[in-house]
Amino acid sequence: MIHFNDGNELLLILEALSNPHRLKIISVLSDGKQYVSQLARELGISRPLLYLHLQKLEEANLVSSVMEISESGKAMKFYMLNSFHFVLDEKLIQLLTPSLTIKKKS
Repeated sequence: MIHFNDGNELLLILEALSNPHRLKIISVLSDGKQYVSQLARELGISRPLLYLHLQKLEEANLVSSVMEISESGKAMKFYMLNSFHFVLDEKLIQLLTPSLTIKKKS
């Protein structure tokens, strides 16, 4: 279960989950770790775009990565889902709202 220290952590998670590509990544990774190239093929997106989405998910600590060396000696980056669970309700929002950092647009 995820415990939030402040409202900004909640926002980080919600922002990471607010994109259909990232939700699809989570869905695929729920079946087990995936090699980046295979994940990109399965999702039908480019590797650079996939890396942008994976970075958002990693910043929110929803996924993690590991480098492995194949039998041929090639370095391969794998991503895996970090198990998560949280309850989002009005009480959590009320508790965390005072700690939100509101960014002003210039």
